[in-house]
Amino acid sequence: MQAEETGAFAVSADDFSALEERVVRAVALVKQERQERAAAEERAILAEVQVSEQASAIEQMQTELAALKAERDHVRRRVELLLQQLDALEV
Repeated sequence: MQAEETGAFAVSADDFSALEERVVRAVALVKQERQERAAAEERAILAEVQVSEQASAIEQMQTELAALKAERDHVRRRVELLLQQLDALEV
C-alpha cells in the first residue's frame, strides 16, 4: 500500500512541479508586461509633451505668418501708390 501511496505522491509532485513552472512563467510574463506598460506610458508622456510644444510652435508660426501677410499687403499698397504716382508724372 505504501508503494501505491508513493506512486500517487510522485504523480502529485510532478503535477506540482508542472504547476510551479507555469506559475513562474506567469510571474515572468506579468513582470515583462508591467515593464513594457511602464515604457509605453513613458513614451506616451513624452509624445504628449512634444505635441504640446509643437502646438505652441504652430500657434506662434501662424501668428507670425499673419503678421508677414499683413506687412506684405501694406508694402504692396505702398508700391501700387508709388507706381500710380509715377504713371501720373509720365502723362
